[in-house]
Amino acid sequence: MKEQSVLELLNAVRSGRMSVADAVARLRNLPFEDLGFAKVDHHRALRQGFAEVIFGKGKTPKQVAEIAKTMLRRDARQNILITRAGKKVFVAVKRVSRQAKFYELAGVITIERNREISGKGIICVVSAGTSDIPVAEEAVLTAQIMGNQVARLYDVGVAGIHRLLQHREELTRARVIICVAGMEGALPSVVGGLVSVPVIAVPTSVGYGASFGGVAALLGMLNSCASNVTVVNIDNGFGAARVASCINRL
Repeated sequence: MKEQSVLELLNAVRSGRMSVADAVARLRNLPFEDLGFAKVDHHRALRQGFAEVIFGKGKTPKQVAEIAKTMLRRDARQNILITRAGKKVFVAVKRVSRQAKFYELAGVITIERNREISGKGIICVVSAGTSDIPVAEEAVLTAQIMGNQVARLYDVGVAGIHRLLQHREELTRARVIICVAGMEGALPSVVGGLVSVPVIAVPTSVGYGASFGGVAALLGMLNSCASNVTVVNIDNGFGAARVASCINRL
């Protein structure tokens, strides 16, 4: 429940539109609501600016749907994001909210109820190759649902560096850049050397055997000589976008 929602609740009691007993019932589950299999953190948006994000992998469709249903009851304007989800989870969530949308490539489900832009600039999501797009799209959808303007720049890896250099103007317009790459993970260093803004590097598990499922890209990015590059975990498009959203609100 956001601060505005708490104020609305208190004003409703003061004006007589809501009884004290009803207000107590609403507040009883703050700061979290225990569903037995999950403790839903309703204060996350109040503390961090965005509601708890549901990680779909490892949860049953019924569990994900129940968490989403609980969150929907608490705040009528809060967007809901579910990551690492499949079709079965979407079917269950769709029964809870007709507004649910499934982006299969990214494995993301969104329930968008607020389109307010809170970010101050553009977050540019750059992918090295087409195979990196699923992780890049997870970052794009996360940044968008968190209230940011997002630009995509895909398939501009170092094997054909002229493709990237053709878009230098777009890169310089961005306030934060998310750079997604597998293989040897060289692209963030190149991008970082072209711009003066933070570059959040996302290593992907794309590559042949010696890429070790993204470890080679991760180590390459951690050793970047571009000092404005920082790194998140392998395939973690969500984490990169969450941090980018925080930076974009500063």
